[in-house]
Amino acid sequence: MTDNHISSLHIRSVPVLDQDEALDFYTTHLGFEVRDDIDMGFMRWLTVGVPGQDTSILLELVGGPQHDEDTAAQVRELVTKGALGGLFLISTDVHATYAALRDAGVEITQEPVTQPYGTDFGIRDPFGNQIRINQFNTASPDEVQEAYEGSTA
Repeated sequence: MTDNHISSLHIRSVPVLDQDEALDFYTTHLGFEVRDDIDMGFMRWLTVGVPGQDTSILLELVGGPQHDEDTAAQVRELVTKGALGGLFLISTDVHATYAALRDAGVEITQEPVTQPYGTDFGIRDPFGNQIRINQFNTASPDEVQEAYEGSTA
């Protein structure tokens, strides 16, 4: 294997349709902190992250310098359908997180369900991006695989 000197994942981009609305959602409902909010002239560089963690999320306005208007329209449509991937977050108390988000009116796409790896549930941000929130159990990867193999037999 060639040493490519990559040492970490720093920023993951999430497409949004309104950066102020995204900022409110990710900070108010998910507890993220603002890392950068820079007006670069041609775009707003707005990053948030989980307190105490290095990885950030770029709340990237669809369009901007990277898309022509036709492409931006297609991307906006895919975002609202939840078709552009998503985020996977970890909670220390998935049921309390679920209750807080439900009570705050966040769109729930799946109620908490127990899986071989832990308990998780699904939400969508205001634009359609899928978010899974999980609380892992102590199962090893081999135990998780065995549980799934056993469920198909």
